[in-house]
Amino acid sequence: MITIMFGLLALSVFLILLSFFMKDPYDALKEEIDQMTLQQAQEMYQIKKKITVLEEELLMDDFIQQPKVLKDSTVSQTVVHDIIKNQVFALAQQGRTIDQIAVQSSLSPESVLRILNENRGAQYE
Repeated sequence: MITIMFGLLALSVFLILLSFFMKDPYDALKEEIDQMTLQQAQEMYQIKKKITVLEEELLMDDFIQQPKVLKDSTVSQTVVHDIIKNQVFALAQQGRTIDQIAVQSSLSPESVLRILNENRGAQYE
């Protein structure tokens, strides 16, 4: 009986020592989960950054389309981006009519005339 007890005690000590030197089977799984978590965090950061850029572009588009009222007159004007102004100038130099320029630049004919008149005034100053 004593030999069986010493044998079981020796076996248990051996198994405990063996468990310290064995590799944990969950280490690889833990590292893989950590990598996936980091990758997901990076992707979320990039998505948020892209959404911020898109929101800024949408706000700029809204700002361009909002009417702006002059203090000394009751006529409302829309703020027009410089790229569109350059497009209007180029189309006018090509000999296009006001209506054609308005359709192509998505502006009203009055806005096209205002832009062209501003350009003429700036040329003579």
